[in-house]
Amino acid sequence: MKSRKLKHTRRRASILTAAAASAVAGAALLPNWNAGASTTAEPQVDAKTRAAFQSLADAVFTDRTNALVDRPRGGGGKALTEGFSGKVELSSGIDHTEDVALRQLGDRKNRLARSGEKYSAGSTTVRLDRTNVKGRTAVVTVTENTTLTYAKVTGGEPGTTGFEAHHELTFKADKKGSWQLTKIRETGDGYLAVNQLAQPMTATVAAKATTTTPSAPRAAITKRPPAAPKNLTGGEYDYKAMAAYAETYWSNYNPAYPNFNGSGAGGDCTNFVSQSLKAGGWKHVPGYVYDYTRWFGTADIQSHSFIGVNEWSWFAQNSKRTTSLANVYQLDVGDVLQVDFDKNGSKDHTMIVTSRRNGVPYLTYHSTNTLRRSVTSIISAYPNAAYYAYRT
Repeated sequence: MKSRKLKHTRRRASILTAAAASAVAGAALLPNWNAGASTTAEPQVDAKTRAAFQSLADAVFTDRTNALVDRPRGGGGKALTEGFSGKVELSSGIDHTEDVALRQLGDRKNRLARSGEKYSAGSTTVRLDRTNVKGRTAVVTVTENTTLTYAKVTGGEPGTTGFEAHHELTFKADKKGSWQLTKIRETGDGYLAVNQLAQPMTATVAAKATTTTPSAPRAAITKRPPAAPKNLTGGEYDYKAMAAYAETYWSNYNPAYPNFNGSGAGGDCTNFVSQSLKAGGWKHVPGYVYDYTRWFGTADIQSHSFIGVNEWSWFAQNSKRTTSLANVYQLDVGDVLQVDFDKNGSKDHTMIVTSRRNGVPYLTYHSTNTLRRSVTSIISAYPNAAYYAYRT
């Protein structure tokens, strides 16, 4: 794949963080090629080259974050990826892909603004976890940590939302020793980071089948529904404890439980929500692990209803520990939201509300690890999904 020089006038302005600015400007981050080496020799991936890989990854994901940030008109700066050329650069294919991504994220920013949500600042850092080199191909795994500051549109928004995401980047070296970023792949469970594009979903309709499991009704996603007040204190459950647990362990997992993120078991989202509910007073119902009328989870054993999206829904309804809400905007602290992205009848993701401000619920979840993302932002990314809201 041929590469091309990036045009300096194509992209919208980006805010340079101090760390990224120094990384881009510093010549020390460019690959260190041995003097007099043959142009056909295998490229050397030393510490400086790895630093360049990391810095380019940081620039790519920072550009995505900045595309969501609402800036005053006339804000200066340029895309961070424009600072990379020569020995480390975007391939033409990735260059085009990122252009499309930034435009789509800009559209998402505008949709959010029309719904009353804006971000006033963003900060992204990337940690290089591993570099695997085979010949002229380098596969780099990185962890992205991003924080976005909510603009005070109504005055009641939380301070920030944040997430942790995992990516795999593939670099190819040409015969002259120049590295080009040719592929970016998400390696975490779920495409649910705020600055990620929604994963393409197929509009599959599940075949009707006879079943004895409870079927939750869908929730509407229109704003300003009828009030559904919830007593947060003095009841059977401690909803503030549920929220506190979720906001404590959203990125630093509790070692007292297994971690199903990246395990191929469907992610850690429901396991995490079950832990939060347990912290707020949900009691174990012992029994066989595959019996959806049972619910329990420890370090050693977990029922399917403790860790499975659909099985949790079946237990929650059958046990009468939850009731269904008619609208997602009626959710309050300690309530649970589930999503069926492709509307095939099987729910895909579970989240818990840890804050509610000015009529907007804010969700915390695993897979991708995320703190206080608004339901408005989720709907903006997945407007055609099916949503299920549970009052706990």
